[in-house]
Amino acid sequence: MRRTARTPRTSRKKRSSLANRAIAASAALILGGGGLVAVNVYASAGEGPSGSPPTTRAQNTGRQMSTIDCPDAGNELPDVPEQARPEVDRELAAMDTQITDAYRQFADRKEQISRDPGLAENAVLGPLRNKRTASLDRIAIAISRVGERPAGIEGLAGCSLRADDSASGNPGGATGDGGNGDTGGNGDGGQDDGQGQDQGQDQGQGDDQGQGDDQGQGDDQGNGQDPGQGQGGQGGNGPEQSDFVDIQSVQPNVQRPRQRRGASRGTFTTDCGRNENGKFNPDNVIVAPGVSNGAHHMHDYIGNQANDAFAGDDDLANGATTCRNQGDRSTYYWPVLRLQNGQDEADVDADGGGKDQNVGEIQTPSQVTLKFVGSPVSRVTAMPRFLRIITGDAKAFTNGDANANASWSCTGFEDRQLKDKYPICPEGSQVVRTFAFQNCWDGQNTDSANHRTHVAFAQADGRCPNGFRAVPQLVQRIVYDVPPGPGFAVDSFPEQLHKPITDHGDFINVFDKQLMKKMVRCINDGRRCR
Repeated sequence: MRRTARTPRTSRKKRSSLANRAIAASAALILGGGGLVAVNVYASAGEGPSGSPPTTRAQNTGRQMSTIDCPDAGNELPDVPEQARPEVDRELAAMDTQITDAYRQFADRKEQISRDPGLAENAVLGPLRNKRTASLDRIAIAISRVGERPAGIEGLAGCSLRADDSASGNPGGATGDGGNGDTGGNGDGGQDDGQGQDQGQDQGQGDDQGQGDDQGQGDDQGNGQDPGQGQGGQGGNGPEQSDFVDIQSVQPNVQRPRQRRGASRGTFTTDCGRNENGKFNPDNVIVAPGVSNGAHHMHDYIGNQANDAFAGDDDLANGATTCRNQGDRSTYYWPVLRLQNGQDEADVDADGGGKDQNVGEIQTPSQVTLKFVGSPVSRVTAMPRFLRIITGDAKAFTNGDANANASWSCTGFEDRQLKDKYPICPEGSQVVRTFAFQNCWDGQNTDSANHRTHVAFAQADGRCPNGFRAVPQLVQRIVYDVPPGPGFAVDSFPEQLHKPITDHGDFINVFDKQLMKKMVRCINDGRRCR
């Protein structure tokens, strides 16, 4: 690249087989005060049958298989004793690598497999199943040393091939597939201060700084990078034309919750830049601590500069920060967005880049806004230092949308939010990604085994689930000045085909105690602070 790439044990034991896991309850996401209503879940749900047979999901439909679909073992292990977590995390990261390697085998032989389906079992699915079985057994052994062996874990070994259902769908139709009130925009940037008054005003200012930004280049979007043309996107790895929709064809779908007496109406904004200094790496210290290339895609980082796979709490506490207020050493990171313009970065032959099917020119955001908002029904309490939160699901294409939390839009159209489509913005308008993070905390843990169950979204009435308390909600808005048209994509695990629904964000709270107190007071007092 032109830039350098670089809790207590859970007491409740799992009683039922993982193969017949319970579906987690839904929780409605409400952005504080003036935010958007959106439905999501805070635990694993709706991911299809565990241990799918090694066959093709669409073998009777005549459609060509597009990717590999495996049960997400990480989501299926919410109860892992703390002592076993390092070993379990390493094995889960190894299983991700197994899938990326198997996907490479599948992609290299896709045409042969389409003619000889038996080749899929012999060359791809069978070997993958054997490796996953061994990893799952090691996970079970690690857990059983300090707790109860998870029942039915072997049922997560089987994987299948599947078609890209969206590829044959109506390209222009996805009116709000994303929004359907569900993630309705989780944040559209305008939740602005939890009061919804100046939707996009303070954040948008000139967001359409388009200044002719498409610069007439039209960026010859036609350079063969038009997704869906020929092989589609990144050398056949996506995205497809059907993954895009004209934002002007999408109906407004953002809803704002009514604030009640006792709401915390203030906001706190922190300025940590746009990754102008180009800090990238394909690690994920939350999900795969101690594992290089644990994400298999490249992340942008702002805030804490010590973040890599090997960063512990002490490293983060002492790390330099790009945040203007040095009391905020938090780390904020998300998958990079690339233009599909045939231009290579320096990571074209590196992990997380070309080796993992992520190619194209990395885009530095034109604007990043990090805003913490309150609750529409109550005061908020301080987040604990080193609280880790992941919003969205990097594997939502194969997992299903239970934990998906992507919100895509365009400046000037942020009352229209997309979940599973990329927006095509009109000239002068810029692409917007918004992440609204979980706003309820269990009051005890800074992380959990599946990195989800220690936090939750508020319910439909704005209140936190039983046992959870309201904390300041991070709303992260990222704006890009890219040429008009369908010539961009976020980095992803290769088998996720760069689908927009896989977008996600990560946050580790490293505010110092004094600044966190200031944030909480500001939000509870109804003020706007920086």
